[in-house]
Formats: sequence, structure tokens, C-alpha cells
Amino acid sequence: MDSLKEQVIENKQNYLCPPSWNHFYKEPPVIVKGEMQYLYDDTGKKYLDFFSGVSVMNCGHCNPEIIEPAIAQMRTLQHTSIIYLTEQMGELARRLSGLLPGDICRSFFCCTGSEANETALLMTRLYTGKKEFIAIKNGLHGRTHLTMSTTAIPMWRSDPYLSDAVHFAENTFIYGEDIETAAKKSLESIRKIIEMRGKDNIAALIMEPIQGNGGIITPPPHYFKALKALLEANDILLIIDEVQTGFARTGKLFAISHYEVVPDILTVAKALGNGMPISAACTNEKIAMAFNKPSASTLGGNPVCSTTALAVLDYIEKYDLCQRAETLGKQLMQGLKQLQEKYPILADVRGMGLMVGVEVRHLNGMAAPELVDDILEALKECGIILGKNGLERNVLAFQPPLVITPENVKDLLDALDSILAGIAINKAALYND
Repeated sequence: MDSLKEQVIENKQNYLCPPSWNHFYKEPPVIVKGEMQYLYDDTGKKYLDFFSGVSVMNCGHCNPEIIEPAIAQMRTLQHTSIIYLTEQMGELARRLSGLLPGDICRSFFCCTGSEANETALLMTRLYTGKKEFIAIKNGLHGRTHLTMSTTAIPMWRSDPYLSDAVHFAENTFIYGEDIETAAKKSLESIRKIIEMRGKDNIAALIMEPIQGNGGIITPPPHYFKALKALLEANDILLIIDEVQTGFARTGKLFAISHYEVVPDILTVAKALGNGMPISAACTNEKIAMAFNKPSASTLGGNPVCSTTALAVLDYIEKYDLCQRAETLGKQLMQGLKQLQEKYPILADVRGMGLMVGVEVRHLNGMAAPELVDDILEALKECGIILGKNGLERNVLAFQPPLVITPENVKDLLDALDSILAGIAINKAALYND
């Protein structure tokens, strides 16, 4: 009889579409159980999860304080759609209105980050009467038509007929260049796009405060204030995509708050549901009132997902996950920078809170995705799950559940130190030039 792993792989390859075939690792574990910051495979092996299903499980896997309210709600009312009155969605919108930055006070609930970002783009067209958008290189905003059109990572632009209404500006990070210089070049490229296309044609700029899949790209402190001033001077709206960064991951409830800027629209997903499918496009009163044409997300904000999201907000506040992410993020960042001093293949360490990226490169400056894969495989054998991202897939992604402990961080750093020491012995890998 085939092993469970063989059955799972066979079913994926025989019955799912090709994009669903992929998985990390040469010898992938079959994950069968989750418990706060830990995952377990079908053999009973325990793993420390340092990726959170791509920044989703901020409150931990199968957290009783999250799932018990959801189960209770399932037993009473699962779904009616928004054409009937239910309590939970309105209460969630009310709670969010008191937590969102500045004058952002209204929410439109959907199921995915793609759907939330598509809604945000639609909102700006309806409000401004303008068609075009600016997006940032390395950004990822979704897999619907417009969100894929605003995505600038080649592997995620699979539609051959994407919209020509999107114009891409330079990123705030260029490897080997001072971050301040790169940020200035980014702002200048945005200014040039506005001049070329005309401010009367551009509805909005969409951007992640920290790019997740783009490689944990973290703009310098002044960047967003300068960006907002430039956009406001040209009557262009700012959409901030907090799908990966939201809900305490960076040490604040929303990452844009680090930059002391209030966007016109803010989108959330992932951690809001802690594994349940819920997202939202959130905006101010004026823009919300322009979003007045028929629109609905059949399952968006259903009672179960809304109840779960309310439990998430309660848990973040009760256990002060913002402070926890900030404190443990400093421990993680400090430890990674110390490893960077020992191992020159760690070319850059960046991020905020518990959203940290480490760029891995050979000493000749070439990206080293093969070393990233080796590191991930070795960590998996040590019982640690880590992510990877970046345009060249050469960035180690540290995005653990926010319920991890200082001991968990130390265990991760110790394991990584040991693995990098082994790689360093292989001079051909370390000094490949």
C-alpha cells in the first residue's frame, strides 16, 4: 500500500490543476495537525512553524480561544449572505473602525486578499472617475485580473492579456545600493509616471508597506510621507495592501502606522481570519459613499468568519501581540545580524517585528536560491519550517506565529548557525564566483 505522502502527491498530480502540484522540499512532510506555533506530520514529527502559512496564523494554529467561538457559531448559523440581517459582520466592521488608521472607518468584506485589492482598485475608479494605476516593482497584489495586472513579480503574472492601465515604478530597494538612494529613485520614477501619463488619468497607487513575496522589502522611515505628499498634490489616491503585514505582525496593528501615514484605502486578509477566509477593503467616508453600485461577495463576512475575526482581535489585544512581535522581532533581528557577521552569504537582513527577510547571495553578488533551498531542507530536518521569497527566490522569510517564545527564537537561530557553519565548510558553495 502506498504511503500517505505518495497518495497525497498522486492525488495532487492526477486531479488538481498544475499550479496546485508544487510544494516545498525534496522530501515534503504531510502536515496533519497544528497546535499554536507547532505543526505535526503523519509520522508524529513536531515542527516549529516559522512561516505561519505565509503570515496567516498570527494567533497560532488551532488556538482554542479562536476556534471555540467559531465552532459555536457553526452550530447556530453559518451563512445567509448580506441580503439578510445578521449581527456578526456589522459588529466586526464596528470593531475595525476603531482600530484602523486615521479616518478609515468603513469596510467591505470579501474572502481573499485578491478580492479585497480588486475591490480597492474598483473603489478608486468609482471615486475619481480615472482609469489608470501606479504599482511598485516586486509587488504582489493577487490573482484576479486587475490585481495580477498590478503585480510585478513575473512568476505571478500568468495571464498573457493583463491590463495596460498599470504603470510600474521603481522599488525602494536595489541590492548593492544605499536604501536612501533607492527610495529617492522610487519617488522620482513615480513623479515621472505622473508627468508622462498625466494626473487626470491616474486613479491610485497601490503598494505594500513591506513587500512580502517581493523579498521583505522595507522602505526607509521617510518614504511614505514623501509619497503621500506627492500623490495628494496630484489628486491620486493611496491604496496600502496590508494582506501580509496586518494584525500585529510588524509590531503595530498595521505596518503603515510605523510610517505615520494614513492611506485612502487599506486592505486586509490572511491573519484577520487566522486560517478562516475573510478579507476587507477599508476606506474613509467619502470614498465609501462613492462605492454605491451593486456589489457583493457571497461568502464575504459570513457569521462564522466574522466571529473568528472578532476572536482574533480579542486575542491580539488580550495578549498584546503587537508588543510581543516587536520584542521577539528585535531578538530575531539581532541574532540574524550576528549570524550575518559570521557568514557572508547572508547579504542583507531587513524587516520589522516578526516579518524579517534574509537575502542569500554568493560573494560575487549572484543570488543563491540553491543555498536557500539547502537551508530550508536542513531546517526541516531539524524540525523547523521556514519560508522563502524574493524575485530570485533567494530570501529566507521569517514570519512565525506571534505566539512563539524567546526560546523558540533561540532554537531557530542555533539551528541556522549550525547549518550555515556546515555550508561554510563547503568552500565551493560559499565562495562561488
